[in-house]
This record gives sequence, structure tokens and C-alpha cells, in this order.
Amino acid sequence: MSSHLVWGIIRNNNAFLLKKRNISKPFSTEPNNLTNLSSYRYNGLIHKKSVGIVDAPDKKGFTVVYKKSSKQNKPRQTTVKRTMKSGPRRCLYKLKRLLNCNKYRTDLTKAALRRASAVLRSQKPLPTKKPKAKERMIKYVVCI
Repeated sequence: MSSHLVWGIIRNNNAFLLKKRNISKPFSTEPNNLTNLSSYRYNGLIHKKSVGIVDAPDKKGFTVVYKKSSKQNKPRQTTVKRTMKSGPRRCLYKLKRLLNCNKYRTDLTKAALRRASAVLRSQKPLPTKKPKAKERMIKYVVCI
């Protein structure tokens, strides 16, 4: 079926929609949706080609999940997963090259890079916080 026809059917009601009060555009939880917004462009269900970025299984790097349009009639072989964990800069470069050089949904390149960098950023350990001024003063007074 045409992606426009499918979008017309599932646009307002589907299992992945998160509708909240006072929000004009509902959120979406479907796989391969880079921005988690319910829109035609980012929807991962309706397009023959779609891209998704998820955490790697071992929490080092990220996994790129994309569809092959040539295997549309074989659902198990449609999705391809590639794990990238060779360092943040190199991974982002590889992702950009994968999408641009293969001309694979170049309209999703920036969103995919943002999602991948957010995943990589979430895997970095939090910096240690310095004690506040009051705590330092109390330690100084106790030592004297």
C-alpha cells in the first residue's frame, strides 16, 4: 500500500500514540521514530525505508536499525541492525556516511545524528559534584 494511504488511516488512532491535554501534536512510541513525534516524515511504520537509533545491548555505542526496501515482502529480513561503538566521533561519522553516501533517507540525517549523540551522551558517567561552600566551611571548622 501507499505510505500516504497508510498514514491517512493510522494518523489519528494507533497503539503507539501518546495523547496528552494541551499538546497540539501527540507523541509516538513506535520503533524507528527518531524524534518521537507523530508525523508523516518520522513515522517508522509506513515508509519502505526508515531509520532508528537505539542503545547498544552492552550500553557502549548505539545500534542503527534500518529497513531494506527490497525485502518488503519478507518481514524478518526487512530490518537490519548495525552496532557502532568505535568511539563517539567515528560512530557519528560512520552514521552520516551510511545515510548520505547510500542516499538512504537523507532527510533524516540530522535527526539521526542528534538521536545518536543523545544516546552517546547518556552513556557518559556523570561528573562528580564539588561540595557546596557551607559543607567546606563545616569541614574547616571541625578540623580547627
